[in-house]
Amino acid sequence: MAGIPRDHRRGLDHGRRRRRPRRHPLKEHTVIKPVVVRTHLSLFVRDPETSAAWYADVLGLEVTARGPQWVFLSFGRKHHDIALIQAEDGAAHGGLGLQHYGLEIQGDVDDLRRLYGMLLSKGVKVVKTTDHKVGIGLYFEDPDGNRFELFAETVTDDDEGRRILGEHNAPSEPVELEPLY
Repeated sequence: MAGIPRDHRRGLDHGRRRRRPRRHPLKEHTVIKPVVVRTHLSLFVRDPETSAAWYADVLGLEVTARGPQWVFLSFGRKHHDIALIQAEDGAAHGGLGLQHYGLEIQGDVDDLRRLYGMLLSKGVKVVKTTDHKVGIGLYFEDPDGNRFELFAETVTDDDEGRRILGEHNAPSEPVELEPLY
C-alpha cells in the first residue's frame, strides 16, 4: 500500500465493511439531450482530392484544410461541413452505411428545380425525386455512390410537419419535378 496514494486507497478491500456506492445525483428517468449547434458529415472516398474537386464544382464547397489522406470542405459558414477521408483499397462503391445526407436548401421548389437542372447539366446521377408531404426531395449521388438529398420545405411549422409525417407514415412518394435550366 505504500506506493498507492491515500486518496486512491478508499476503493481497495482492507477487510472492512464496504460502503454502498453513492447513487448518481441524476434520477434514472432524467433525460439529457445534447444541444446541437453544428453538424458535419465525414465520408470515406476513393480519392479525397478528386472528390473535393467534385464537391467544389457541384455543391460550391470550398476546401478549408487538407492532409495526406483527407480534405475538409465548407459551405462558407463553418470550418468544415464535409470531411472526405481516404477509404481502404477495395472499399465497396455505395455499400452499407450512410443511406443519405439531407441538405435543406434556402428557397422554394423552383429553387430546387434550378438545382436539379444544374445537377443534370454537370452529369450528376440523380436517383429520384420525392414528395415527403412536408417538402420535396431531390436525391443524387457523388462519384463514390454516397447519396445526398437537396430538400425544399413546403411545411415550415415543425409541429405541423411532425403531425403530417405521422399521419402519412413518413412518406417518400415519387413526384415529377421538372428541372429548370
